Amino acid sequence: MARLSQDQVEDVFRRLSEAMPGRTRTAKGPKGQPDAFRSCISCMLSAQSLDRNTAAATRALFALATTPDEMLALDDETIAQAIKPCGLYNNKTRNIRKFCEALIGEHGGVVPETREGLLSLPGIGRKCADIVLSFTFDRDVIAVDTHVHRVCNRIGLTEAKTADATASQLEERAPQWALRDGHFWLIQFGKRVCTARAPKCISCPVSDLCQWYAEHRKGRDTQGEKP
Repeated sequence: MARLSQDQVEDVFRRLSEAMPGRTRTAKGPKGQPDAFRSCISCMLSAQSLDRNTAAATRALFALATTPDEMLALDDETIAQAIKPCGLYNNKTRNIRKFCEALIGEHGGVVPETREGLLSLPGIGRKCADIVLSFTFDRDVIAVDTHVHRVCNRIGLTEAKTADATASQLEERAPQWALRDGHFWLIQFGKRVCTARAPKCISCPVSDLCQWYAEHRKGRDTQGEKP
């Protein structure tokens, strides 16, 4: 599918800004964590995990440790047992330990406030870095999770096969004014309207611009059906 023009991209964001809720004043770090360190750990634990399982894992882990030094004082078995609900707990335990060691050794225990600094830390990828930047450090960046990746490439805002590539294209194509709340608009749109299995195209505020809908409608029209 072809990507939307730059004017169309701006129009999509304008419509979503009117139809979807934006960032709330009480928004905290990923999964509601109150500081950058716990935001990073929570984001790492959320990989391939349901929200409820990530929440259970973070509650158990942060009841034991809330700083890099406290985390490193725990043995691997204790960490793994605490985070077991979120799955892949052995790999995540190793990543947590490497993350804490690098954070102390290279950054004095302080989470860096740049994407480059965050990406230098073990276990932190582009999605996690951007989520921490957006939620915790209040930076103007559109973090790309599963919902945002699906929505952007379905509509035609981007044309990318990976979430990282979607994030890079959004950084180039999204209007500056949309970077502040764009993540919130897109993720709510993906959950409420542009769902994975049965998108609600009839009530969609951008269906006339959507590349996927145009192709879908064309296929239906050739069969004499309504979309």
